[in-house]
Amino acid sequence: MVRLVAEDEPDVIALQEVPLWGLPRLAAWSGMLAFAAPTKRALLGPLGRGLQRLDAKRVRSPLTGQANALLVSRRLDPSDPREVPVTASGRRRERRVCQLLAVTAGARSLTVANVHATTSDEAAARAELERVAELVGEGSCAVLGDFNVRGEGLPGFSPPLAGIDQVLVRGLELVEGPAPWPDDRRALGARLLSDHAPVEAVVAWT
Repeated sequence: MVRLVAEDEPDVIALQEVPLWGLPRLAAWSGMLAFAAPTKRALLGPLGRGLQRLDAKRVRSPLTGQANALLVSRRLDPSDPREVPVTASGRRRERRVCQLLAVTAGARSLTVANVHATTSDEAAARAELERVAELVGEGSCAVLGDFNVRGEGLPGFSPPLAGIDQVLVRGLELVEGPAPWPDDRRALGARLLSDHAPVEAVVAWT
């Protein structure tokens, strides 16, 4: 899946729920610079990769661990990578973080945020997204990720999609999208790669 989404050389890719065994391979798979923020421990340790390849439906994140990750084109200059916890107090089963990165092209700078909000608790997810809005501050920004609340946006950003996976921008012109990939674009034979369709957008700095 990583090779596929990197195939047309995008500037930035935001990933959620990456198994921990995959993190050292992201740069090689994508040809991009990789920044990771682990969010859940792996109970199986190094055994997770082999077992997940055998049965990915049963060997899930409690066994393999998982992380958020940002991949950035080598054409750009990323700096100041940070991961800030946004999980409400007392919610410790999985770290929910806002992954932040400054991306520079020439004299222009952009903040990129990657978030995977709490699932099955819309109030908690909304509280986490409010925290993300505080963290990104002002200026040109792209907030990417799985919000786990349908149609949820952020004040001052572009309108959200109807689903839970979002590409929201501020201070940037949306040239195309955002739009989810059709199933045939992420299929390998009869098999869908990833349980979420990637959301893609083309933007321009104004």
